[in-house]
Parts: sequence; structure tokens; C-alpha cells
Amino acid sequence: MNDKHFAEVVIIGGGIGGLAAALALSQIGKQVCVLEQAPEFAEIGAGIQLGPNSYKMFARLGMIDEVNAISAFPDDLIMRDSITAKIVAKIPAADDFRKRFGYPYAVIHRADLHKTFLRKCEDSDRITLLVNSKVVDIAERDKTVTVRTEDGVTVTADALIGADGIWSKTRELIAGDGAVRPSGHIAYRAVLPKAEMPTELATNSMTLWAGEKAHLVQYPLRGGELFNLVAVFHSDKFSQGWNDAGDPEELQMKFADKCPEVRSLLDKIESWRMWVLNDRDPIRDWVKGRMTLLGDAAHPMLQYLAQGANMAIEDAVCLADMLVNEKGDYEAAFLRYRDARYLRTTRVQMTARLYGEIYHASGAMRDMRNAEIGAWPAEKHYMGMSWIYDISPTWRDDGATALSEVGQVA
Repeated sequence: MNDKHFAEVVIIGGGIGGLAAALALSQIGKQVCVLEQAPEFAEIGAGIQLGPNSYKMFARLGMIDEVNAISAFPDDLIMRDSITAKIVAKIPAADDFRKRFGYPYAVIHRADLHKTFLRKCEDSDRITLLVNSKVVDIAERDKTVTVRTEDGVTVTADALIGADGIWSKTRELIAGDGAVRPSGHIAYRAVLPKAEMPTELATNSMTLWAGEKAHLVQYPLRGGELFNLVAVFHSDKFSQGWNDAGDPEELQMKFADKCPEVRSLLDKIESWRMWVLNDRDPIRDWVKGRMTLLGDAAHPMLQYLAQGANMAIEDAVCLADMLVNEKGDYEAAFLRYRDARYLRTTRVQMTARLYGEIYHASGAMRDMRNAEIGAWPAEKHYMGMSWIYDISPTWRDDGATALSEVGQVA
């Protein structure tokens, strides 16, 4: 194949971050080409937690109604001790939460959110979506970037965004900081129909069962039709792994000392998918000329703050805003985008690591965790979340609240 495409911006990676960036850029008048190496645009995985920070971005992108239609809205955020089954903390996540933060806390199936972005991108005449497009070469010359794929397709653009995830090849070119950082933790993920959930556990809550060197998370999806289960535990058995089949015997061994409620949930699942949890040390070298990184390619993080997708969506809106501010000057806009984002995402990356230790605390540290967190009123929990959720909804110099207001950028 010898197929040539031209765009103002080429995006490598068609996950949530890549499609969010394509949508945001299209709404400021940019012609965008998205390259996805898989045979189709799709997401693997189950649940995503969405905070008010993401909802502020959905408002900017004009997609709140679509997201609400496919989300579930927990009444509470609960931490329970997975050994004793006692409730450590119960944080209201409905009316009081919305009143404090202005937007809801929601949970959504990853594939559903991805499809929502995909449909909006497909509806735009400014976005070209190409599958089976494994990138083999990237060359920056003068004021253009040319990308060549394995099957001979070339895309020439004014700028490039690498949204190709934690194993990003674009990052190798821009930052060159080596391999990912294994956390020593493995996540087993599964979904369970509500009818198969133990009645006493099928609550409309996001529940984290914190335990020694292991924890379990459960929450409803698709209006409560399904429940998302994520079991995480310490292991040095794997250094890599992504969407592989899990080992039920290993899972049962790691959770053998947990309470009957947790074990009853694990017993319900016959097939698990396994992810080895990795991240990278934070960097600020996201930009090289007319190329930049976004989402996990820029700041991969452990899942303990449930902010990976949220940060990628924030990135997308910020990047579009900076292009508006700089009147289409990519190099200046990319640097402003980097400077606006890297301290925030660094804080999320480092705090996620810390939360992993808190969730998996043992002995006296576990007792201290339960006593300290259990004594907090809801207002203190909200205060602890505020640095994530109270983000401004815009990076626009003119303070405009809708991306589509700007039209074509010079």
C-alpha cells in the first residue's frame, strides 16, 4: 500500500486520550488524523471512575448528556478492612458530593466511554480515523512531521501528538528515558452480573476492601446491571503482562486470609484478566519541537487514585486551549501545555504510589490507617479530594467556556 494523508495534527494512539485530543482539536477547527495500530478502535478493560475534574472537561467538549446516559452514580465511597470486613470510612458521593464539587462522581465501563468518544469523532468531518496503522518511522523536517506505518501509509502533518500509552514508542523518540517501572503489583479484573452478586454486597457504592498486601475494589456499571471487580496484590511473578489470563489459584492464595465477604466475591468469578501494574518516574520532557505526549505516554500512573483516564482527558482540553492561546503556534503551545500540566500529573503519579502503600498496609500501619481515616468527617475527605477535583475548567486566556466557540485557529 502506498497511501498518503495530510492533516494539521496527527495523533498516534486511538484510546480514550487520543480520541479526546482529536475531538478537542477538531472543535477548534483543526484537521486531525488518528492512527490506531489495532484492527479496530476499541478499549480493553472494565471500569473507570470519573471525577468532577473529568466532568468539567466533558462540559467543555459538549458530551455530558452522553456520558451520563451510560454511567452509574454511587451513593457512597466506602473503605472496608478486607480482613475484619469492618467499615473504615463511608463518604457520601451523591447530593452532598455534587453540592461540594459542582459535578458528580460516576463510574463507567471503559468500552462505553471509548465508544462515546469514537462516535463523536466519527461524526466530525475534521477527523480521519485509520486502523491497522502500526507506526514504524517518525521524521520531523522543517515545519512538518511525517509518520510512516508498517503497511506503507504516510501521514504528513504540522504537528504530532503521541497518545500511545505506557509502552509509547513516541516517548522513546521525545524523552528517551528507558523502560517502564514495575510496581510489583498485579491486578486481576472481571465483571459480574448483578444477579450473581451476593445480595448483601450488591450495593450502589464504590467499595474498596483494603488489606495487607492486597485489596479488592467493587462498583456497579451500566446502571447497576454489572459489577466491576478488581483484585490487586503484591507479586514478583511477572515483570510484564497486559490483558493475559489470570491464575485463579494464585488469586485465592493471595486472598486466603481475607474475610468471607471478599472470598465469596472472588469465588463467583471463573475467568479473570491479568494486568501487571507499571508506571514511570515523572518527567517534564514531553515536547520536542512540533511533537508532544499525552495521557499515559506522558505520565503513566498506578491506578490507586483512579485518575489515569481523567488526566488524559484534561490533557486533551488543555492542549486545545493552548493552541488557541498561541494562535496555532505548535511549538509555543506545546511548551505552554507541558508547563500547565506536568506538576499536576507528577503529583497524581507520586500520590498514586503512596495510596498503594496505604491500601496495602500491614500490622501497626494498617491499624493506624483504619483509626486515622475512620475518624475523618466527610468534610475532611472532601478537602483531601479538592486538589484533584477543584481544577479550573479552562486554560483559555480569554476564559471562554466552550471549545467550539473559537472556530478556525490560524
